Parts: sequence; structure tokens; C-alpha cells
Amino acid sequence: MTAGRFAPSPSGRIHLGNILCCLLAWLSARQKGGKVILRIEDLDAARCPIRYAEQMIKDLRWLGLDWDEGPESGGPDEPYFQSRRTALYQDALKRLEGLVYPCFCTRAELHAASAPHREDGQTVYAGTCRNLTAAQRAERAAKRSPALRLRVPDREFSFQDRHMGPYAENLERDCGDFLLRRSDGMFAYQLAVVVDDAAMGVTEVVRGADLLSSTPRQLYLYQLLGLTPPEFFHFPLLLAPDGRRLSKRDADAGLDSLRGQVSAEKLLGQLAQLAGFHPSGAPTPAEGLLDEFSWEKVPREDIRLPERLFA
Repeated sequence: MTAGRFAPSPSGRIHLGNILCCLLAWLSARQKGGKVILRIEDLDAARCPIRYAEQMIKDLRWLGLDWDEGPESGGPDEPYFQSRRTALYQDALKRLEGLVYPCFCTRAELHAASAPHREDGQTVYAGTCRNLTAAQRAERAAKRSPALRLRVPDREFSFQDRHMGPYAENLERDCGDFLLRRSDGMFAYQLAVVVDDAAMGVTEVVRGADLLSSTPRQLYLYQLLGLTPPEFFHFPLLLAPDGRRLSKRDADAGLDSLRGQVSAEKLLGQLAQLAGFHPSGAPTPAEGLLDEFSWEKVPREDIRLPERLFA
């Protein structure tokens, strides 16, 4: 059975880009007769107060984008919360012993001008702490709590994205050893998302193209943990009219203002029009889009919002 998911981080009020992600994930799974899982990715407690998660749940209900009960979620009205699942991540971390090492690099050191960078600006970890001796590790641990990194091979990981097409990365060259747990003890996205998607039986992951480059790292983790990866559907980003990426922090196209301007049906209809599968843009509930939806109609280039979307 197809199982899709929507996994927002409640660091602010959801915006149109988040809603488009949920809509595409919902349509992709529901059109196949599958289920939809809601997972709140709230590992960073300082950035994700419970009030944002509660508001997000209310917003999704207002939009008519429902989800199904999960075996561990507590009931039909209760999504999964990553903050309650840290024991699973710790267990996975133990299974990776031998490939994990402590990293004492500061943020400033990681982003130093001399550090290697990818074309998208992300830093490629240079392996600074990979081969420290036991004495060097002990000396540094006395001054700073370490993060934990996973050793990666000099090897290409490739996959066929079901929307964007083929994608490949050499993990050593294009990424470097990556974080599994931060120095403050918080588990990293890459580990948590793999453990959760496997445990929840997710068969397809729908998410923005900004996460396309995360997939090879996750495929490596699936392999190491002996888990079956889902299919991946990455879709183009929704941009502000001036070309900026939408942000919860900037309240771009956030529902706090939009709910007072438009109905849920009008919002969904115009988002679906921008995504290429609802030409009229007429107001419609989510289920009204099931017959029109097709991944073949969704563009592969980023989508810029018009100045007056809901005029």
C-alpha cells in the first residue's frame, strides 16, 4: 500500500510553499488509494514551540488536507512528533558504531573561507576530525562537547527521482562526512528522517527540490541500517514575486494573513494552477483535484508567485 507523508518543521506559521508540499504529497498518495502520515519534525525544541505545531494542525484541517492514524501516533487526531522518538534515533546511532566519530569543529571553522564549498554554497566537510588520535580527542573533549559525524565512502550514490529525473553525488567529494548528532545532543535531520520514514512504512517522499542533495546521504544510511528506501518525488520551489525563497521567519505568504483573505478552496485552486494541473485555478477542495493531478503536469523549474495571487 502506498504511504506518503507530510513532515513540516513547526518553526513558524506555514506558508504557501509548505502548503504546496502537503497538497502534492496528499494528492500523490490519495490518488493511489494510499494513506498520508503527518509527522511534526520538532527536534529543535528552541525553534519549534508546541504552539506552532498546534496551529499547523489547525491550518491543515482548515485546508481539508487530512491524515491517517499511525500505529504509534496516539490516535486519528494525533500526528507523530519527532521529539518523542529520540530513543529510536539513539538505537540507530549505536548500530552505526565504527563508522561514527566525534567532531570538535566550531561553526566558524566549518564555514571558514578556506573550507571547500559546493556550487550551492554548502560547505563540504574537510575531514578535520576524522583521524584524530585518542589523545587529541580527549584533549579537545575537555574543552568542547563533540558532534558526531558519519564517515562516507569515496563512492557515487545515484537514484532516479520520480519527478526530477536522475541524480548522483560522490559523498566524499560532494558532501564529506556528515552530522548524525549535533554538539548539543540534538539528532540531525538526515538520521531522524531515515529512521522515521522506515519505521512508519513510508513508500514515497514528496518534498522540495532544495532537499534533493540530501537524498544520497539518506540512501547511504538506508544501506548501512539495512532499510528499504522509499521512492522520491522532488518538486520545484515556490518563490516570492521578487525571486526570494519563502520563509516562515519572514512570514512570506503565511496563513496568518491569508486565512482572512481567501477561502481554503480558493487557495488550493490557485496553488494547483501554479503547479500546472488545474488550469482554471477555480476554487476547489483537495479531493476535487484528484482527477486532474499528474506529476507529468508539474513543472521542474522553480515557480514564482505573481504579485497579486488572490486578486
